[in-house]
Amino acid sequence: MKQAAIRVLVAILGTVATGLLTAAPVMACEFDDCPSPGLEDGATTVEYSGTDVASLVAGTPAEAADYVWRLRDLCVLSDEREGACSSQDFRPCPQVPDRAIEYLAVQQRPVVRPDGTAVIDVPPGFGPGDLLGTWETVRQGCIDITALNPPPSPAEVFSYFERLPLPTLTTQHQPPGDGLSGLPVIFYTDSPTTQTFTVDIRGFTVVINAAVESYTWHTGDPSTPEITSTDPGRPYPDQTVEHGYRSGTYTAYLTVTWGATFTVNGSAPADVPGTTTTDGAPVTFDVLQARPVLTNPYD
Repeated sequence: MKQAAIRVLVAILGTVATGLLTAAPVMACEFDDCPSPGLEDGATTVEYSGTDVASLVAGTPAEAADYVWRLRDLCVLSDEREGACSSQDFRPCPQVPDRAIEYLAVQQRPVVRPDGTAVIDVPPGFGPGDLLGTWETVRQGCIDITALNPPPSPAEVFSYFERLPLPTLTTQHQPPGDGLSGLPVIFYTDSPTTQTFTVDIRGFTVVINAAVESYTWHTGDPSTPEITSTDPGRPYPDQTVEHGYRSGTYTAYLTVTWGATFTVNGSAPADVPGTTTTDGAPVTFDVLQARPVLTNPYD
């Protein structure tokens, strides 16, 4: 696997103030049944580097100044040596609520100090901040990288929430088939109004519990185009949503507004700061004009 292929899979995060922080989500598999794919087969890389990493893993202030530090996924290192990952590159770590703990290799590389010196000889033409030598792995293990990879913010969770495949609710109406003018058409839905999703956001397990907050019934009648309710309606005789039509053909459908709460690695629930909507399939029906007809009961 070429080095360029690895670099493409590293996403850049961070700010100028904290240095460069690079990260990409790991497509994890079970430790005992992970295949041995190359990166082209779906394994991705994780790398963290910058001043925050130095403060996290360097043993002393002098080491933080003498070297550039980075954390790398074992899969990346195996891919560089052998061209593929193996099951041994995916090591489990104990998980703690609200903390991000991953198994990573700690690497260091000498850097030219501000005074032009370094822990190794400085070749001609190299100046302060230039890297020297090669990367060396000094240790590996489970590392708490919460400071480098903070838990997902509510805004970040919302960006996932609004893209979830939330269900569309079916519009039911009574009487089934054709309606009669002067007799209200009853609307309701018997589709599920809650849904739970578990998503991985930067290595955090986020559980999103979605629930319908409001219902907008599009009647198809220009005189009253919408009816809004906070319940899904009920069939006769306990109906709560109904509309009277004049004779004609109408198409109705239901829009629902979803809200949600979420947890991160088993934390206390918090509100997702926003809502999203889904539209159900339309239903078309005729409303007929009822006409009185006199009959002779003795005929």
